[in-house]
Amino acid sequence: MDQCVTVERELEKVLQKFSGYGQLCERSLEELIQYAGGLRREILQTENQDGDLSGTISLVMTQCCKRIKDTVQKLASDHKDIHSSVSRVGKAIDKNFDSDISSVGIDGCWQADSQRILNEVMVEHFFRQGMLDVAEELCQESGLSIDQSQKEPFVELNRILEALKVRVLRPALEWAVSNREMLMAQNSSLEFKLHRLYFISLLMGGTANQREALQYAKNFQPFAINHQKDIQVLMGSLVYLRQGIENSPYVHLLDANQWADICDIFTRDACALLGLSVESPLSVSFSAGCVALPALINIKAVIEQRQCTGVWNQKDELPIEVDLGKKCWYHSIFACPILRQQTTDNNPPMKLVCGHIISRDALNKMFNGSKLKCPYCPMEQSPGDAKQIFF
Repeated sequence: MDQCVTVERELEKVLQKFSGYGQLCERSLEELIQYAGGLRREILQTENQDGDLSGTISLVMTQCCKRIKDTVQKLASDHKDIHSSVSRVGKAIDKNFDSDISSVGIDGCWQADSQRILNEVMVEHFFRQGMLDVAEELCQESGLSIDQSQKEPFVELNRILEALKVRVLRPALEWAVSNREMLMAQNSSLEFKLHRLYFISLLMGGTANQREALQYAKNFQPFAINHQKDIQVLMGSLVYLRQGIENSPYVHLLDANQWADICDIFTRDACALLGLSVESPLSVSFSAGCVALPALINIKAVIEQRQCTGVWNQKDELPIEVDLGKKCWYHSIFACPILRQQTTDNNPPMKLVCGHIISRDALNKMFNGSKLKCPYCPMEQSPGDAKQIFF
């Protein structure tokens, strides 16, 4: 990501210079036109009958020509500087991005089955984004067979999201009401927040919508237990309809950010009902790859430079640990403090009687006869008393 930031910084410099240069050109040329126009009028007024110019006018003309020449030279110099900035963007791209990233690939990684899985992930991503025609074209070219039932939920979700983006709540409300039982089973607040937004939209209409708002408040009844305070705030805002909610202590109800929040909440809960992750697996994998790629390119270069064979030949394992950040943490992991290796199904974490945890491989290497001494405390115990734990 540092490489992207560096290139973006250079690009922003170019854009700023372009903007400043355009304004400078326009201002400088306008000043020259006005100056030359005033000089022309002055010459016409003071011109002698025989057509000769006075010494003063000749001097002013000389100064005008010099001013025009200096301005043109200044603009040309600034334009040349912009070309240098554009060139630096290209150099930054060449410096920060390796054009050949195929070197980090493992031969035979993409078998027929792996390619099919990748195509399925790409099709799902396009469905998520509402790009149905692209997804169908990919299915035809790759020979994938996608059932219509797999596509229909994404069509509906995208239709509802597009409506929410233009602040139309009706499709989302209808969907939430029809899935109320499943949403409540997940302790979702989606339906209440949709009703809340609709109620606020009625409040924005002022006293003309007062009766309709009171009537619509009946929809809050199923949510009174869990959202009592929020409902009280909404009902209290009715007192200020005459003077306007924007001029009342309830102005926070008009916060525009809640529309973006409701889109995120709807996406999260709808994906949960469909058994899908909130984020597209393709987007997550691509982002993780962008973070890991520089480190993998560096370690590949070191391996080739030192001629270390056999260091990186596993298709499902990297030669180094790559920190992708907390955003990519999806499950708990445990690294053995003794062997400094991440535990696996074949080498699970084991809890000793004293409470300390080590891996099974470390446990097998440390016990002597029928006794085991904890590496962190002097307590002796039997290896058979250790219990496997699960995160």
